[in-house]
Amino acid sequence: MKKQLLFAASLLAACISAGAQKADTAWLMVHYKFTHVRDTVNREHPYTENTVLFVGKRASAYRSYDGLMADQQFKKAWAEAAANSPDGHININRRGAGSRVQYYAYPGEKKLFTKDVLMVNEYLIEGSLPAIEWRISGDTASFGGLHCQKATGHFSGRDYIVWFCPDLPVHTGPWKLNGLPGVIVDARDTKNEVVFAFDGVEKTAPSQSKDESLAGNKDDKDLPPILRGLNDDVNLIQPPASLTKATQKEFDKLRVAMEKDPAAFAQAINAANSRSGGPKMDQVMVGPKRVGPVVNNPIELAEK
Repeated sequence: MKKQLLFAASLLAACISAGAQKADTAWLMVHYKFTHVRDTVNREHPYTENTVLFVGKRASAYRSYDGLMADQQFKKAWAEAAANSPDGHININRRGAGSRVQYYAYPGEKKLFTKDVLMVNEYLIEGSLPAIEWRISGDTASFGGLHCQKATGHFSGRDYIVWFCPDLPVHTGPWKLNGLPGVIVDARDTKNEVVFAFDGVEKTAPSQSKDESLAGNKDDKDLPPILRGLNDDVNLIQPPASLTKATQKEFDKLRVAMEKDPAAFAQAINAANSRSGGPKMDQVMVGPKRVGPVVNNPIELAEK
């Protein structure tokens, strides 16, 4: 365990600039109702979330729409509290909503960047887009006015039925699904345990200018940690500028270390972040292990 924490401390402090990947600008948003039957014993209560795919000319970003809306509400609450605080003291808790994981796909380069989170630290995991063998059928359907074709394929232990729009010629889709000659607007496995149900399509709204943003012209590094990232342009398809770079193997090791001893892991985070100026954790719950959701049916299954 000590070796794991030493490894964690060294990686926690290794911040990099993720801006090397050329940015793209989204012009379209595809909305999904995401459903995942995590517990096969409790199928009537699946995990659900509103998600969104930002589509550019050569890249896409898939993230939680619930999380975006929660961030907007927090920005508004913070601005109102700041305007009404005579001494500048603000005490508002930022409550998370939806998944904090984000996926940035570059089909032309066959690259996938995943932003993932452990406690307060954010990581950038670079990998390859999965190669999925699709069978395109002659079946067609309309989703929100989009003319779509049907395709079937196998990925990570599941058989998927998807509908893609050839008129949107970016080879991308929600989550890790990709590789068709058009954006995937609806997808589900044959057991309906993992569903990305089409929930609308719209053009992106104009981005907010810096002067209209939460903190005016301030850079993120000049803001309190709780506000960092809230001024990011959601239409900009590019991994966030400052993350901790990790391979999937390294990230998995960190996750194991955190789950084995959350308090010690948090101490390693605070020690590393105190040197780099990153966010700190005020406290970590110790004692009996908290009971989380039962997950006996992960989204990615082992191949038989």
